[in-house]
Amino acid sequence: MFDAILPHLPILQVIVPLIAAPLAMMIWRPNAAWGFTLVVTWATFGLAILLLQQVLAQGVIIYELGDWPSPFGIVYQVDAVNAFVVLIISSIAALVTTYAREGILKEIQGRNQTLFYAVFLLCVSGLLGVTITGDAFNVFVFLEISSLSTYVMVALGAQRDKRALSSSISYLIMGTIGATFFVIGIGLLYMATGTLNMADLADRISNLGDSRMVRAAFAFIVVGLGLKLAVFPLHLWLPNAYTYAPSPVTAFLAATSTKVAVYTLMRFIFTVFGTRFAFQEATLMYLFMPLALVGMFIPSLVALYQVNIKRMLAYSSVAQIGYMLLGISLASVLSVSAATVHLFNHALMKAALFMALGAVVYRLGNASIHTLQGLGKQMPWTMAAFVGGGLSLIGVPLTVGFVSKWLLIQSAFEADMWWLALLIVLSSLIAVLYVWRVIEQAYLQPIPEGRAVKEAPLSLLIPMWVLVLANFYFGIDASLTTRVATQAAEGLLGMGGAP
Repeated sequence: MFDAILPHLPILQVIVPLIAAPLAMMIWRPNAAWGFTLVVTWATFGLAILLLQQVLAQGVIIYELGDWPSPFGIVYQVDAVNAFVVLIISSIAALVTTYAREGILKEIQGRNQTLFYAVFLLCVSGLLGVTITGDAFNVFVFLEISSLSTYVMVALGAQRDKRALSSSISYLIMGTIGATFFVIGIGLLYMATGTLNMADLADRISNLGDSRMVRAAFAFIVVGLGLKLAVFPLHLWLPNAYTYAPSPVTAFLAATSTKVAVYTLMRFIFTVFGTRFAFQEATLMYLFMPLALVGMFIPSLVALYQVNIKRMLAYSSVAQIGYMLLGISLASVLSVSAATVHLFNHALMKAALFMALGAVVYRLGNASIHTLQGLGKQMPWTMAAFVGGGLSLIGVPLTVGFVSKWLLIQSAFEADMWWLALLIVLSSLIAVLYVWRVIEQAYLQPIPEGRAVKEAPLSLLIPMWVLVLANFYFGIDASLTTRVATQAAEGLLGMGGAP
């Protein structure tokens, strides 16, 4: 039976959570729905491990749906880069599900609790589908499946804070604009080439020469995905969505949603349009790099003045996207591998940080900076987890954040841009300031009189600390992540336009 499953791993990644989503909706008891979702997400994670092992051992896997050959049918094409992203999504989904039960019972009421698990599985399926498909229109379809389910999950926070509803509507409007731009770009590519298969698109684009329609498609796709991944200044939907969504939702979205958009951007830039696409070279140098640098600094400075710590970390996420965009803009094997490693590393650090804040919200009801006074003494394990994630966010040696930034600095020197390396270090120093604000409140301020707070339950602490320990483990031994990321970067940049 196990051998019969292996050839179908690509499609199983998508259909297991997709089929499970409506089944979860039929389960009336929240705890039973949680247990069912837990089994599904951990099974999906197991499939992702098998898929990555298979790709590393055998190379690129092509799965033809309905036995229709490419480019006539839809294919799922798995190489090192998307197998790595699939592993990120499924691992975070499994850990967030483990973490979610207590928070969902407290932050979402009644029948909406089982609705959350159904929509959560739908979102997981959509993100996995975006990552694994080799069809450009399928990317749009799965992107919208994940986006629509995300809008619902954010809106579920309205039972605790009504601002979640307006945040969800803002997210919906911005997401719809991004999706419209993206699908117009796909339509223009289809008009220019007559195909939607991404490998076939790459071959035909390379033979078209200088085409205004292809250039227009490139612009529409870049803007549409820029909105989806919240690149500065197209990030306005993100802070409120992260702040007012239920805590498990914030932890999941911060670790996965924008990372999938970054992966999709890399896939289209480097494999569909190809590294020889002249219009792209100017975009990377004169658009992506300035936006990345501005995005590394301005959101970090805004984070310094935030009272709500979830909002502070949301602005920090926009800054971290700047690092990924910087790696893409340098367009070398080292820089793209740095961006790919940071996809994984940022997922670890931000999921851990938002889980820690979720535990604070679970006990105290909010994540205001003033709420944290003396909390290091009353919730020592939770605040220690936040400190561990914060050190990784700063980029302290022996953490995953250091690995990402060190690779970026190396790629800046490789490109003879020493000033870029200096800016990376300076932007990291801003992170020291806003992380220190939390540490100061938690450990150096007295406990407010009359406040008695228990430590978070083990169901919250265990997945949180798994992520914190992973931050240090992959920071000390980064051989696996850097090897896979380097192989992924070589695949993206060295295929001559074919994914």
